[in-house]
Amino acid sequence: MSVVPADAEGIARAARILRDGGLVAFPTETVYGLGADATNGKAVARIFEAKGRPSFNPLIVHIPDAAAAADFAVVPDHFAALAKAFWPGPLTLVMGRKPASAVSDLVSAGGATLALRVPDAPAAIALLRATARPLAAPSANRSGSISPTRAEHVAASLQDRVDLILDAGPCRVGLESTVLDISGATPAILRPGSVTREQIAAVIGAVVAGADDPNAPKSPGTQLSHYAPSLPLRINASEARAGEAFLGFGPDSATLSLSATGDLREAAANLFAMLRALDDTQRFTGIAVAPIPDRDVGVAINDRLRRAAR
Repeated sequence: MSVVPADAEGIARAARILRDGGLVAFPTETVYGLGADATNGKAVARIFEAKGRPSFNPLIVHIPDAAAAADFAVVPDHFAALAKAFWPGPLTLVMGRKPASAVSDLVSAGGATLALRVPDAPAAIALLRATARPLAAPSANRSGSISPTRAEHVAASLQDRVDLILDAGPCRVGLESTVLDISGATPAILRPGSVTREQIAAVIGAVVAGADDPNAPKSPGTQLSHYAPSLPLRINASEARAGEAFLGFGPDSATLSLSATGDLREAAANLFAMLRALDDTQRFTGIAVAPIPDRDVGVAINDRLRRAAR
Protein backbone atom coordinates (compact mmCIF):
# COMPACT_ATOMS: atom_id res chain seq x y z
CA MET A 1 0.00 0.00 0.00
CA SER A 2 1.37 3.42 -1.02
CA VAL A 3 0.16 6.95 -0.25
CA VAL A 4 0.86 9.40 -3.08
CA PRO A 5 -0.19 12.99 -3.80
CA ALA A 6 -3.31 13.41 -5.93
CA ASP A 7 -1.30 15.11 -8.68
CA ALA A 8 -1.13 14.21 -12.38
CA GLU A 9 1.42 11.45 -11.80
CA GLY A 10 -0.50 9.97 -8.85
CA ILE A 11 -3.82 10.06 -10.71
CA ALA A 12 -2.31 8.36 -13.78
CA ARG A 13 -0.90 5.61 -11.54
CA ALA A 14 -4.22 5.21 -9.76
CA ALA A 15 -6.12 4.97 -13.06
CA ARG A 16 -3.86 2.13 -14.23
CA ILE A 17 -4.46 0.23 -10.99
CA LEU A 18 -8.23 0.67 -11.27
CA ARG A 19 -8.34 -0.47 -14.90
CA ASP A 20 -6.33 -3.55 -13.87
CA GLY A 21 -8.92 -4.47 -11.21
CA GLY A 22 -7.20 -2.94 -8.17
CA LEU A 23 -8.48 -0.79 -5.29
CA VAL A 24 -7.65 2.90 -4.92
CA ALA A 25 -8.71 5.18 -2.06
CA PHE A 26 -9.37 8.68 -3.37
CA PRO A 27 -10.55 12.01 -1.92
CA THR A 28 -13.97 13.51 -2.49
CA GLU A 29 -15.54 16.55 -0.87
CA THR A 30 -17.45 14.27 1.52
CA VAL A 31 -15.08 11.49 2.71
CA TYR A 32 -12.35 9.37 1.14
CA GLY A 33 -13.80 6.64 -1.07
CA LEU A 34 -12.54 3.10 -1.66
CA GLY A 35 -12.76 2.88 -5.43
CA ALA A 36 -12.95 0.01 -7.87
CA ASP A 37 -14.02 -0.28 -11.50
CA ALA A 38 -17.80 -0.60 -11.15
CA THR A 39 -18.01 -2.67 -14.35
CA ASN A 40 -15.59 -5.32 -12.99
CA GLY A 41 -17.41 -7.71 -10.63
CA LYS A 42 -14.18 -9.19 -9.25
CA ALA A 43 -12.84 -5.72 -8.45
CA VAL A 44 -16.12 -4.77 -6.75
CA ALA A 45 -15.94 -7.97 -4.69
CA ARG A 46 -12.55 -6.78 -3.41
CA ILE A 47 -14.27 -3.72 -1.92
CA PHE A 48 -16.56 -5.92 0.17
CA GLU A 49 -13.58 -8.05 1.23
CA ALA A 50 -11.41 -5.07 2.14
CA LYS A 51 -14.15 -3.39 4.17
CA GLY A 52 -15.62 -6.53 5.72
CA ARG A 53 -18.89 -5.14 4.33
CA PRO A 54 -22.23 -7.03 4.25
CA SER A 55 -22.81 -8.25 0.69
CA PHE A 56 -26.42 -7.02 0.73
CA ASN A 57 -25.40 -3.39 1.15
CA PRO A 58 -25.39 -1.49 -2.20
CA LEU A 59 -22.52 0.76 -3.25
CA ILE A 60 -22.53 4.29 -4.65
CA VAL A 61 -21.16 4.65 -8.17
CA HIS A 62 -19.22 7.82 -8.96
CA ILE A 63 -19.42 9.29 -12.47
CA PRO A 64 -17.68 12.35 -13.98
CA ASP A 65 -20.77 14.30 -15.08
CA ALA A 66 -24.56 14.20 -15.20
CA ALA A 67 -24.60 13.11 -18.86
CA ALA A 68 -22.96 9.80 -17.87
CA ALA A 69 -25.96 8.84 -15.69
CA ALA A 70 -28.02 7.85 -18.73
CA ASP A 71 -25.40 5.22 -19.64
CA PHE A 72 -26.21 3.22 -16.52
CA ALA A 73 -29.59 4.26 -15.12
CA VAL A 74 -33.18 4.92 -16.18
CA VAL A 75 -33.31 8.69 -15.76
CA PRO A 76 -36.67 9.85 -14.28
CA ASP A 77 -38.41 13.22 -14.53
CA HIS A 78 -36.85 14.73 -11.39
CA PHE A 79 -33.30 13.91 -12.45
CA ALA A 80 -32.50 16.94 -14.63
CA ALA A 81 -33.55 19.51 -12.02
CA LEU A 82 -31.70 17.73 -9.22
CA ALA A 83 -28.53 17.26 -11.25
CA LYS A 84 -28.56 20.91 -12.30
CA ALA A 85 -29.02 22.08 -8.70
CA PHE A 86 -26.71 19.69 -6.82
CA TRP A 87 -24.19 18.03 -9.16
CA PRO A 88 -21.31 18.02 -8.79
CA GLY A 89 -21.91 17.78 -5.07
CA PRO A 90 -22.83 15.66 -2.04
CA LEU A 91 -26.13 14.26 -3.33
CA THR A 92 -26.48 10.62 -4.40
CA LEU A 93 -29.45 9.76 -6.61
CA VAL A 94 -30.96 6.27 -6.59
CA MET A 95 -32.56 5.38 -9.92
CA GLY A 96 -33.62 2.28 -11.78
CA ARG A 97 -30.81 0.26 -13.40
CA LYS A 98 -30.75 0.07 -17.16
CA PRO A 99 -31.30 -3.57 -18.15
CA ALA A 100 -28.11 -3.50 -20.21
CA SER A 101 -26.08 -1.48 -17.70
CA ALA A 102 -22.37 -2.31 -17.73
CA VAL A 103 -22.21 -1.84 -13.95
CA SER A 104 -21.77 -5.10 -12.05
CA ASP A 105 -24.90 -6.52 -10.37
CA LEU A 106 -22.83 -6.79 -7.19
CA VAL A 107 -22.79 -2.98 -6.96
CA SER A 108 -26.59 -3.02 -6.59
CA ALA A 109 -26.54 -6.09 -4.33
CA GLY A 110 -28.70 -7.79 -6.94
CA GLY A 111 -31.35 -5.06 -6.77
CA ALA A 112 -33.10 -3.17 -9.54
CA THR A 113 -31.72 0.27 -8.62
CA LEU A 114 -28.40 2.06 -8.90
CA ALA A 115 -27.00 4.87 -6.72
CA LEU A 116 -25.05 7.51 -8.69
CA ARG A 117 -23.12 10.64 -7.72
CA VAL A 118 -20.89 13.26 -9.34
CA PRO A 119 -18.32 14.29 -6.70
CA ASP A 120 -17.34 17.93 -6.23
CA ALA A 121 -13.60 17.33 -5.90
CA PRO A 122 -11.03 18.03 -8.65
CA ALA A 123 -8.93 14.95 -7.83
CA ALA A 124 -11.97 12.65 -7.97
CA ILE A 125 -13.15 14.04 -11.31
CA ALA A 126 -9.62 13.82 -12.75
CA LEU A 127 -9.42 10.18 -11.62
CA LEU A 128 -12.81 9.33 -13.14
CA ARG A 129 -11.79 10.86 -16.46
CA ALA A 130 -8.37 9.21 -16.45
CA THR A 131 -9.85 5.80 -15.63
CA ALA A 132 -12.73 6.22 -18.10
CA ARG A 133 -14.84 3.86 -15.97
CA PRO A 134 -17.57 4.44 -13.38
CA LEU A 135 -16.11 3.90 -9.92
CA ALA A 136 -17.93 2.07 -7.15
CA ALA A 137 -16.73 3.73 -3.97
CA PRO A 138 -18.05 3.44 -0.41
CA SER A 139 -16.11 5.17 2.37
CA ALA A 140 -12.51 3.95 2.60
CA ASN A 141 -12.61 2.32 6.03
CA ARG A 142 -13.45 -1.01 7.62
CA SER A 143 -17.23 -1.45 7.64
CA GLY A 144 -18.98 0.03 10.66
CA SER A 145 -16.02 2.14 11.77
CA ILE A 146 -15.53 5.91 11.55
CA SER A 147 -15.46 7.27 8.00
CA PRO A 148 -12.11 8.71 6.82
CA THR A 149 -11.67 12.39 6.04
CA ARG A 150 -7.87 12.27 5.63
CA ALA A 151 -5.50 9.92 3.81
CA GLU A 152 -3.91 8.84 7.10
CA HIS A 153 -7.33 7.68 8.34
CA VAL A 154 -7.57 5.37 5.32
CA ALA A 155 -4.09 3.99 5.88
CA ALA A 156 -4.79 3.28 9.56
CA SER A 157 -8.10 1.54 8.84
CA LEU A 158 -7.41 -0.44 5.65
CA GLN A 159 -3.61 -0.88 5.74
CA ASP A 160 -2.56 -3.32 2.99
CA ARG A 161 -6.15 -4.04 1.88
CA VAL A 162 -5.93 -1.11 -0.57
CA ASP A 163 -3.42 -0.88 -3.44
CA LEU A 164 -2.98 2.90 -3.47
CA ILE A 165 -4.17 5.97 -1.55
CA LEU A 166 -4.42 9.34 -3.29
CA ASP A 167 -3.80 12.16 -0.79
CA ALA A 168 -5.41 15.57 -1.37
CA GLY A 169 -5.59 16.64 2.27
CA PRO A 170 -8.72 16.84 4.44
CA CYS A 171 -12.19 16.53 2.92
CA ARG A 172 -14.08 19.81 2.68
CA VAL A 173 -17.55 18.57 3.70
CA GLY A 174 -16.54 15.65 5.91
CA LEU A 175 -19.94 13.93 5.97
CA GLU A 176 -21.28 11.32 3.56
CA SER A 177 -23.63 12.39 0.80
CA THR A 178 -27.37 12.70 1.12
CA VAL A 179 -28.99 9.70 -0.61
CA LEU A 180 -32.25 10.42 -2.41
CA ASP A 181 -34.33 7.67 -4.03
CA ILE A 182 -36.05 8.95 -7.18
CA SER A 183 -36.75 5.51 -8.64
CA GLY A 184 -40.40 5.51 -7.54
CA ALA A 185 -43.39 7.82 -7.69
CA THR A 186 -42.45 9.69 -4.52
CA PRO A 187 -38.84 10.82 -3.89
CA ALA A 188 -37.54 9.60 -0.54
CA ILE A 189 -34.44 10.45 1.48
CA LEU A 190 -32.73 7.19 2.42
CA ARG A 191 -29.77 8.82 4.20
CA PRO A 192 -29.55 12.45 5.34
CA GLY A 193 -26.47 14.48 4.51
CA SER A 194 -25.28 18.03 3.88
CA VAL A 195 -27.85 18.54 1.11
CA THR A 196 -30.93 18.97 3.24
CA ARG A 197 -34.54 17.91 2.79
CA GLU A 198 -35.52 21.58 2.57
CA GLN A 199 -33.03 22.25 -0.24
CA ILE A 200 -34.29 19.25 -2.21
CA ALA A 201 -37.92 20.21 -1.66
CA ALA A 202 -37.20 23.70 -2.99
CA VAL A 203 -36.13 22.12 -6.28
CA ILE A 204 -38.67 19.30 -6.80
CA GLY A 205 -41.41 19.75 -4.19
CA ALA A 206 -42.27 17.63 -1.15
CA VAL A 207 -39.88 14.82 -0.18
CA VAL A 208 -40.74 11.86 2.04
CA ALA A 209 -37.94 10.68 4.33
CA GLY A 210 -37.36 6.94 4.84
CA ALA A 211 -37.00 3.79 2.76
CA ASP A 212 -40.02 1.77 1.63
CA ASP A 213 -38.51 -1.57 2.67
CA PRO A 214 -35.84 -1.60 5.41
CA ASN A 215 -35.14 -5.27 4.68
CA ALA A 216 -33.95 -4.50 1.15
CA PRO A 217 -31.77 -1.37 1.48
CA LYS A 218 -31.07 0.66 -1.64
CA SER A 219 -28.53 2.84 0.12
CA PRO A 220 -25.26 2.44 1.99
CA GLY A 221 -25.00 3.64 5.56
CA THR A 222 -28.51 2.63 6.62
CA GLN A 223 -27.75 -0.20 9.02
CA LEU A 224 -28.73 0.46 12.62
CA SER A 225 -25.15 0.32 13.88
CA HIS A 226 -22.77 2.27 11.68
CA TYR A 227 -19.95 4.83 11.83
CA ALA A 228 -19.02 3.51 15.29
CA PRO A 229 -15.86 4.21 17.30
CA SER A 230 -14.48 1.40 19.45
CA LEU A 231 -15.30 3.29 22.68
CA PRO A 232 -18.92 3.52 23.94
CA LEU A 233 -20.64 6.64 22.63
CA ARG A 234 -23.20 8.60 24.67
CA ILE A 235 -25.18 11.30 22.86
CA ASN A 236 -27.12 14.39 24.01
CA ALA A 237 -24.84 14.65 27.04
CA SER A 238 -24.57 17.83 29.10
CA GLU A 239 -21.15 16.88 30.45
CA ALA A 240 -18.65 14.04 30.54
CA ARG A 241 -18.76 11.35 33.19
CA ALA A 242 -15.60 10.12 34.91
CA GLY A 243 -13.18 8.81 32.30
CA GLU A 244 -15.14 10.03 29.29
CA ALA A 245 -13.97 12.43 26.59
CA PHE A 246 -16.45 15.22 25.88
CA LEU A 247 -17.17 16.20 22.28
CA GLY A 248 -18.81 19.58 22.52
CA PHE A 249 -20.79 21.90 20.30
CA GLY A 250 -20.59 25.62 20.92
CA PRO A 251 -18.43 27.55 23.41
CA ASP A 252 -18.83 25.13 26.34
CA SER A 253 -15.74 23.53 27.81
CA ALA A 254 -14.98 20.23 26.07
CA THR A 255 -12.13 17.90 25.20
CA LEU A 256 -12.79 18.87 21.58
CA SER A 257 -15.54 21.03 20.08
CA LEU A 258 -17.22 20.26 16.76
CA SER A 259 -17.71 24.01 16.36
CA ALA A 260 -16.97 26.58 19.05
CA THR A 261 -19.25 29.04 17.21
CA GLY A 262 -22.15 26.61 16.82
CA ASP A 263 -21.73 26.31 13.02
CA LEU A 264 -23.43 23.07 11.89
CA ARG A 265 -21.47 22.78 8.65
CA GLU A 266 -18.19 23.18 10.51
CA ALA A 267 -19.44 20.51 12.93
CA ALA A 268 -20.22 18.15 10.04
CA ALA A 269 -16.76 18.64 8.55
CA ASN A 270 -15.14 17.90 11.93
CA LEU A 271 -17.36 15.02 13.07
CA PHE A 272 -15.50 11.92 11.91
CA ALA A 273 -11.99 13.30 12.44
CA MET A 274 -12.82 14.32 16.02
CA LEU A 275 -14.56 11.03 16.85
CA ARG A 276 -11.46 9.26 15.57
CA ALA A 277 -9.16 11.51 17.65
CA LEU A 278 -11.16 10.79 20.84
CA ASP A 279 -11.42 7.04 20.20
CA ASP A 280 -8.40 6.42 22.44
CA THR A 281 -8.72 3.54 24.90
CA GLN A 282 -5.51 4.58 26.65
CA ARG A 283 -6.94 7.98 27.62
CA PHE A 284 -10.71 7.53 27.83
CA THR A 285 -13.38 4.97 28.75
CA GLY A 286 -16.06 6.46 26.50
CA ILE A 287 -17.12 9.48 24.46
CA ALA A 288 -19.93 11.84 25.48
CA VAL A 289 -21.34 14.14 22.80
CA ALA A 290 -23.18 17.39 23.44
CA PRO A 291 -26.67 17.88 21.94
CA ILE A 292 -26.63 18.92 18.29
CA PRO A 293 -29.53 21.01 16.91
CA ASP A 294 -31.74 18.72 14.81
CA ARG A 295 -32.09 21.07 11.86
CA ASP A 296 -30.40 21.56 8.47
CA VAL A 297 -27.22 19.46 8.33
CA GLY A 298 -27.66 18.77 12.05
CA VAL A 299 -30.23 16.13 11.01
CA ALA A 300 -27.44 14.22 9.25
CA ILE A 301 -24.99 14.67 12.15
CA ASN A 302 -27.55 13.28 14.60
CA ASP A 303 -28.29 10.38 12.26
CA ARG A 304 -24.60 9.38 12.27
CA LEU A 305 -24.32 9.84 16.05
CA ARG A 306 -27.40 7.70 16.76
CA ARG A 307 -26.02 4.89 14.60
CA ALA A 308 -22.59 5.17 16.22
CA ALA A 309 -24.15 5.08 19.68
CA ARG A 310 -25.88 1.77 18.88
